[in-house]
Amino acid sequence: MNDAKFKAFFVEQDGENFKRSIISKQISDLPEGDITINVKYSSLNYKDALSSIGNKGVTRNYPHTPGIDAAGIVVESNDNNIKEGDKVLVTGYDLGMNTDGGFEEYIRVPSKWVVKLPENLSLKESMIYGTAGFTAAISVYKLMKLGRVKPEDGEILVTGATGGVGSTAIKILSKLGYDVIGATGKKEEKNMIVNMGAKDIINRHEFEDESGKPILKSRWAGVIDTTGGNILSTAIKTTNYGGSVTTCGNVAGHKFDASVYPFILRGVSLLGVDSVNVDNELRNILWSLLSNDWKIDTLHDNINEIGLSNLNDEIHKMLNGSHKGRTIVNLEI
Repeated sequence: MNDAKFKAFFVEQDGENFKRSIISKQISDLPEGDITINVKYSSLNYKDALSSIGNKGVTRNYPHTPGIDAAGIVVESNDNNIKEGDKVLVTGYDLGMNTDGGFEEYIRVPSKWVVKLPENLSLKESMIYGTAGFTAAISVYKLMKLGRVKPEDGEILVTGATGGVGSTAIKILSKLGYDVIGATGKKEEKNMIVNMGAKDIINRHEFEDESGKPILKSRWAGVIDTTGGNILSTAIKTTNYGGSVTTCGNVAGHKFDASVYPFILRGVSLLGVDSVNVDNELRNILWSLLSNDWKIDTLHDNINEIGLSNLNDEIHKMLNGSHKGRTIVNLEI
């Protein structure tokens, strides 16, 4: 099997530039690891786009194959709990960052990275969720379990509503009976956001506070913020007494201004969300929820399915802000 050849999306450094191509690799090129997986599906995330243009904060060494998500079938295993032929998925850890990722037909990873595919979920559906959906699930879980925010408490704001995390969070929350307001800079996408289950949208540019006031009129029982920056700052200032805000992204900036007043006068909680190093117990809980009680009825809506040959175009869209919804990569087309 070591001589078997397969396709891979390949990023190489050429001086100050980075070029992307599809090449042929061999199984013997794979790194050491416990589990070898024939990848059937992956998905495109913002980290993948950054890795594809040489962002050293994501990927230190090149050449490299991005893809922080992968779902497929085990072809070799050194772990008694994971058998050849098992359907599995991998998200997080170092996959696609400094370990070659899901944009190739075979990967080899440590067994602790591998999650067995839950019943009632296909390989394709697991990648429709992918890291974005998994991050949304952690955000909802923390809002409910740590923030103790209930549907009857009031409206939930979801920022970055057209992105992968935001759109999935809206769908999960609406399924669970929450009134959701989606914040977006893309007013033309109102119908799409409402069709996801949001009660309404709010224009991001009108929502953002520029006054510098430490606290504003409250509105939100909870917030799932996917953007960071001043949007997160404004969300904290406008959260109700006892409400909670989760944060998981920085597309609008990695810094934000805040005073202590929302925390000490309203008891607002700020909950950080990391999807990379989540322990396996919580991973299995969340994937079980995503495949059962939280499974989205419209999971397949607004999905763009592409092959490796289409990745370049989609990466450009993601980097220039014109990408929307979820893009999954079918390794067999």
